[in-house]
Amino acid sequence: MGGGSVADKGVAMTTGQVSRRDDWGLRAVSEETAAAYRAAGHWRGESLGQVVANGLAEMGSAEFRVLSAFRPWSGTFVDVDRAARRFAASLRARGVGPGDVVLIQLPNWVEAGIAFWAATYLGAVVVPVVHFYGAKEVGYIVEATDPAVVIGAASFGKLDPLGTHAAVMERHPVENWLVVGEDTPLPPGATPFADLLDADPIAGPAEVDPSSPALIGFTSGTTQNPKGVVHSHDTLGFEARQLSDRFPDGGPPQITGAPVGHFIGMLNAFLTPLLKWRPVNLVDVWDPTEILRLMSEEGLGLTGGATYFLTSILDHPDFGEEHLAMMPFAGLGGSPVPAAVTERAEAMGIRAFRSYGSTEHPSITGCRIDEPAEKRLYTDGCALPGVEIRLDDDGQILSRGPDCFIGYTDPDLTAAAFDDDGWYRTGDIGRLDADGYLTITDRVSDIIIRGGENISACEVEELVAGVDGVAEVCVVAAPDDRLGERAAAVIRLRPGASAPTLDDVRTHLGSAGLARQKWPESIHVVEEFPRTPSGKVQKFHLRRELREGSLPADG
Repeated sequence: MGGGSVADKGVAMTTGQVSRRDDWGLRAVSEETAAAYRAAGHWRGESLGQVVANGLAEMGSAEFRVLSAFRPWSGTFVDVDRAARRFAASLRARGVGPGDVVLIQLPNWVEAGIAFWAATYLGAVVVPVVHFYGAKEVGYIVEATDPAVVIGAASFGKLDPLGTHAAVMERHPVENWLVVGEDTPLPPGATPFADLLDADPIAGPAEVDPSSPALIGFTSGTTQNPKGVVHSHDTLGFEARQLSDRFPDGGPPQITGAPVGHFIGMLNAFLTPLLKWRPVNLVDVWDPTEILRLMSEEGLGLTGGATYFLTSILDHPDFGEEHLAMMPFAGLGGSPVPAAVTERAEAMGIRAFRSYGSTEHPSITGCRIDEPAEKRLYTDGCALPGVEIRLDDDGQILSRGPDCFIGYTDPDLTAAAFDDDGWYRTGDIGRLDADGYLTITDRVSDIIIRGGENISACEVEELVAGVDGVAEVCVVAAPDDRLGERAAAVIRLRPGASAPTLDDVRTHLGSAGLARQKWPESIHVVEEFPRTPSGKVQKFHLRRELREGSLPADG
């Protein structure tokens, strides 16, 4: 491994850095703002590779485990770092360097950590992709980012990632297609991931411009295709410190179940543990029965995440006092947090606190564990250090700060997301109390956040509209005590048509290749939609009726 600081290692200098800023039309943070962030210590002029190398120099002996029935692994940060440096050397020998895109679509396995750390050492742009995305989503992401490297699994449970990537590669060949999984016959053009772990390790990270792209997180939104959210080394370095500083001291080692294919899941698994001593314990399938066993037998804890992770444990029949003892606190965010959930946790002795952010601006507001219960349980917190928030005339939340993204891969989306003063239009509606604490009340943007996973209503609507008998459809967020939100399809039928069943709709979506997590979980048939004078459907009325339970359910 290499312990020691970047200076100790002799940083590998790389020239001819490729910048994709011109292709993506990313926004430029004003020099005045950038200087203020640097003066405050929010931006430190470090690349992610430097953050990784410096952290590993201090915490290399920490445990790194994958608690998996599919691909278990156990070692230390030193072991993972050594493999990452070897992998980086092999990629560099293949011509991969600063600015090149490395797409990683893996479950929560050690190879995901190896690939992430290696990419940061090279100064490459990491693109994490959730492991359950199919050919439709992956194909779009490959087209949007033009990766130099694609890393995927040979198989995982009922998923067929190898088939997915093979279909994508037929349309958009990638020079370096690497597959994790031994003893699996690979199609032409694919190389075993393990073949790249034998090179002499690189000495240290490449030098890169800290304002340049470092990671692109794809998230569903108001557009049909996922949006590529571009973060820089500056924004991610600050975000990692923000996450680390907000994590309470004490408590047992935590289980990491959020997919590392999610932007924030990858940061929490592979970056923030390098800032404050914290072992990594990954699980690749969230099975509450197995999680409870790990808590009891391994002395591991659950410390929050999206609402579903907490409620799935509390609702399980095996949950007992020994598990409760491993849950001293729960930081909740990533999806809407019902007050009933925070009240329940608090009554059980689990100190709950909420936060608010997005892939675009990850840490906007939050509470700390020692704040008053009325703030922790019922608001999404106040503006975090370095962050500014305000409400526009319609109550939409505007934000800006050192961890706010630098743009989308689609320049038109970037232009629409920011005003002339650099305020990001979040698409969420909120209210501020007299103490500056924010509460999210509704959404302008047309997305559903199910257990931390963004679902584009537009994408689902387009496909449901093809079901026999459907004249018009609106997909909206329905409240869910376990997941925060779930997708509900509100349908207007053609004259004389029979309403499709939920199974009819799901069969149609499955044949279209839409990821199962995006399928509607209820059907509601209406004679007409509430509309504006211009004929636009007023979705906020539908969301309100779903919250109130006044919209009839047909499935």
